[in-house]
Amino acid sequence: MSSSSLSLLLRLFSLISVFSLSSAYSTTLSLSPTAASPPPPLANTWQRLNHLAAASSTRAHLLKHPNTSITGAAGATKAPLFPRGYGGYSISLSFGTPPQTLPFVMDTGSSLVWFPCTQRYVCSSCNFVNVNPSNISIFMPKSSSSSMIIGCKNPKCRWIFPDVQCKNCDQNSTICAAEFCPPYIIQYGSGSTTGLLLSETLFFPENSVENFFVGCSIFSSRQPAGIAGFGRGPESLPAQMGLKKFSYCLVSHRFDDEPVSSDLVLVGGGGAAAAKTAGVEYTPFRKNPKSANPAFQDYYYVTLRRITVGGVHVKVPYEFLVPDSAGDGGTIVDSGTTFTFMENRVFEPVVEEFEKQVGRRNYSRAREVEDRSGLRPCFNVSGEGSVSLPELSFQFKGGAEMVLPLADYFSFLDDSVICMTVVTNNSTREGIGPGPAIILGNYQQQNFYMEYDLENERLGFKRQLCK
Repeated sequence: MSSSSLSLLLRLFSLISVFSLSSAYSTTLSLSPTAASPPPPLANTWQRLNHLAAASSTRAHLLKHPNTSITGAAGATKAPLFPRGYGGYSISLSFGTPPQTLPFVMDTGSSLVWFPCTQRYVCSSCNFVNVNPSNISIFMPKSSSSSMIIGCKNPKCRWIFPDVQCKNCDQNSTICAAEFCPPYIIQYGSGSTTGLLLSETLFFPENSVENFFVGCSIFSSRQPAGIAGFGRGPESLPAQMGLKKFSYCLVSHRFDDEPVSSDLVLVGGGGAAAAKTAGVEYTPFRKNPKSANPAFQDYYYVTLRRITVGGVHVKVPYEFLVPDSAGDGGTIVDSGTTFTFMENRVFEPVVEEFEKQVGRRNYSRAREVEDRSGLRPCFNVSGEGSVSLPELSFQFKGGAEMVLPLADYFSFLDDSVICMTVVTNNSTREGIGPGPAIILGNYQQQNFYMEYDLENERLGFKRQLCK
């Protein structure tokens, strides 16, 4: 262990006295953080798109190469969902007694829920648009009568640390009572966070969830807010709330950081299973692969049958569309990724088909803009009264088809250049890389009603104006 890692762990353990909390038995998760450079200044559209493209590619890399090493409600509930300039969507959740309300990034690609915590919270390289790193909202455990540090012998510990070793003594002894979960360190595509695990009360006006398993982060890098994990793990918000389904409709990113929102709808409780939502097309979730990497169990895999550009079927090798037993290949849906990611051998045929069809419209490639923005292909459309581009469509198992509106897969950088908002890793390898080959990001989900039907194991969607 490096001296910096050791000092961080010592600092975390020294903070236990700050909580003045009871010990609720449970355990911890840890992933290794990596150094992250500060985000670039987002002074213009090109720089902003370059930042979002890089962040999308980096997150895709982490979803494909997750580090999983260990170091140590009834009825429907609605919550407003806001588009943010850092490329994600945020919700506000209330924890504690009395409730403390904080913003969270809504993320279907991970499962742990965590918030910035205590007055000692530090966020490094957190200079995002409209985010003041010195004024990030934090949760104060000492102000909540329901806060308890998770203990090592709490069964929830094994949600994250299935092999955690606790002292062999009576749970009621003072020695065991002082044995807390080891601190977690979680790495995301754009940064990391570390802290201690708590048991808290998650409060909604309609109901509350007691003994909610949540992370109290003391240090983060490149995280604009806490994260609300909506993945498939037992520690996720949907699992802990016992939801039957949840849904959202993402308003356009052109409303980033404005007071414009849509509803995140959480449906749980008893009663008969809901019928299909009118007008919604469904595709079944795939059974998560039995990978050696447990992070793959968090993802929502779906079966993408084909991609079409302007009605032309783009030929993609089969192994990229269907995950193997190790979890390599296939498609996941991720609200935390901004631009959709495609492995290079999926991406290049798509680009070639666009270039072939767009070339007939006499739009030239804007190579210099591609280099500056990190996006491709980009086309010069200066002098055009209107722009016509081929339609991009994803066809899924069961016949569901997602036909994207133009604004979901091409973006104007100015009046003269338009770029495709899909990214790749530029890998030269011939075979399939580790992890999912295609990650459907939130930019491509704009103005779609998206329904995660957990009870019936299916994803539903329909195109609609979210705002």
